[in-house]
Amino acid sequence: MLYQDKVIDPQLVEQVLQDDELYQYLRTFVTPNKKALFEEVLSHRTRHLTVLLEDLYLPQNASAVLRSADCFGVQDVHIVEINHKYKINPKVVRGASKWIDRHHYTDTSTAIQSLKDKGYKVAATTPHTDMELDDLPLDNKVALMFGQERNGLTDTALEEADYRIKIPMYGFTESFNISVSAAICFNHIITKLRHRPDIDWKMSEEERKELETIWVLKNIKRSDVYLREYIKRGQNK
Repeated sequence: MLYQDKVIDPQLVEQVLQDDELYQYLRTFVTPNKKALFEEVLSHRTRHLTVLLEDLYLPQNASAVLRSADCFGVQDVHIVEINHKYKINPKVVRGASKWIDRHHYTDTSTAIQSLKDKGYKVAATTPHTDMELDDLPLDNKVALMFGQERNGLTDTALEEADYRIKIPMYGFTESFNISVSAAICFNHIITKLRHRPDIDWKMSEEERKELETIWVLKNIKRSDVYLREYIKRGQNK
């Protein structure tokens, strides 16, 4: 069981990462099956692709994007909350929020600049462009940007993006539902990355260990108790 609402102190994570004995000790409280699952999932996790959601107001859409991100191995979801708080629908997200890192912002420009500072090229999704999803370069890290259900992305988002892309459509309707759009884009890009041995799209060993540490700590109901026992045991040596 993973304790979704459990907040993990970053200093505790750093302490565990610097003490391999402590790291191995805490892992003894995780079942072999769960440890194997962690390792399998981590082998597919990526930060080469991420997503930025701008001011969504329907919880089911916000939750569906989060669920798709987890299913396709996208670790980070960036969320801009201007007029609407990002709400999760438990029936839709189906536990995916336990595994995903969410980053919150109050304005679009700050979010975009933060991603660019981390080396991302930002791609705004809009039907009003000639560039298609398949034409999006993947050599650099990519952040897909999706806008509000009714009006799409703001002018700020469109102007500050590095690319504007669209999903090819062949019907009368102008656009897909946002959660469907995100899932299509995730699937398309992840599939392409898996066929690009020249792109190092997987997480580094250090990133995987840090993420596993967080999952291990969330998996242990009273990790603080075990930590105190470990410290006490060390003092009595």
